Amino acid sequence: MTAPSRTRRPPEIQGSPAGLVSRTVAAAIDTFVVLGILLALQSGYAAARSLLTGQPFAFPDPGPGFTVAFGYTVLVVYLAAGWVFGGRTAGDQLMGLRVTDGSGRRLTSGIALLRAVLCVALPVGLLWIPFSRHGASLQDVLTGSAVVHDWYGGTHGRPVGSPPAGEARGGRGRMG
Repeated sequence: MTAPSRTRRPPEIQGSPAGLVSRTVAAAIDTFVVLGILLALQSGYAAARSLLTGQPFAFPDPGPGFTVAFGYTVLVVYLAAGWVFGGRTAGDQLMGLRVTDGSGRRLTSGIALLRAVLCVALPVGLLWIPFSRHGASLQDVLTGSAVVHDWYGGTHGRPVGSPPAGEARGGRGRMG
């Protein structure tokens, strides 16, 4: 017989700051999503060019400078749009994370864009998380944002670190 796990379960850490591992995994997932978007855009362009001009299907080769700049631009737009419209990206959704401002609300478009630029330009800013009292990355410190565990969609509109509705701090809620 095995001993019960002592790890904290999702309801117990709902609304608490996310750590380095979950945020790094979410970022890796988002990178693959954006690579898929870029591949779809490139394929769509090649297919449209082939249909409209009669040339054989071939992927464009715009050069490394344009490719990198376009990739970074798509990544910034993807991150900022996810944080503004839903408070999370696909990687955040899969990892049960939400990006909020310091009061638990969604980021404004300007802050989300600045945060996205900082995340793309300085991904090593995540390495600040273990040294931060509040589990903040360098990007969070500079923009006043926070990334919290939010599996149930209940963190939006609640102060960061506060318990889910119906729960007292440290309690398990009314349902047991």
